[in-house]
Amino acid sequence: MALACSILSPSAFAVRHAARVRHSHFRWLLHWNPMFRPSHESLLIQNAEIDRLELPRIQDDTELEALKADGMLLPIRSNETLRFDPRLDPSRRYCRPWTRDFVEDLSQAYYNRFHEQIQVNSAVRTVKIQRKLRRHNRNAAPADGDTASSHLAGVTVDLQRRGLSKEQIRWMEHYLFYMKALGLVEPEEERRHWCFHIMVSGHYSEWRQTQSIIPMERPENPDNELPDSPVALGAGTQ
Repeated sequence: MALACSILSPSAFAVRHAARVRHSHFRWLLHWNPMFRPSHESLLIQNAEIDRLELPRIQDDTELEALKADGMLLPIRSNETLRFDPRLDPSRRYCRPWTRDFVEDLSQAYYNRFHEQIQVNSAVRTVKIQRKLRRHNRNAAPADGDTASSHLAGVTVDLQRRGLSKEQIRWMEHYLFYMKALGLVEPEEERRHWCFHIMVSGHYSEWRQTQSIIPMERPENPDNELPDSPVALGAGTQ
């Protein structure tokens, strides 16, 4: 009887529950194997591109609104290929012109393949917002220095990863791998928020002028019947 009481005691149950949680967390970590892991080096690359372009880190809403008024930041447009996380403040659904081109091209290619929308979770941020974010998320990039968040310059978007199928994630990774190989993006796959963090180089506009299609391997289906196929660019900003 004493042994049975011990097995059924709250403390014994708590120990077993904690062990199950740790085991489940360990299995989850084993399954997390992204193509683009966040790294210190990636943050340095992103900030080096911002410095090359001589872009400011946007300090507050006053500077943000001034850049919008000057046309230096453009609104990201929702349509049949793209939607926003409803929690994203409409005042921050903006980015640099070449970043908007990239997002529109990617969302159109994704829609052509899967007939589903890409979701934008985050775009431009101010230093004030980033510091607030850091207080609640220790994994968030700093608001200043060589590893500051590239969202502060308006060159970066976060696209939803959570909820995508394995095929859709593989497609996104292949698309971004091709762009990264050309030096046009610096992507990361964030585990905490399950999103694709994508910094877009200013070279994207120049490269885009020379393109009509992006050669891209389509993900294979279970029967391995899909051939290699080009993916058309979207309309974007002219």
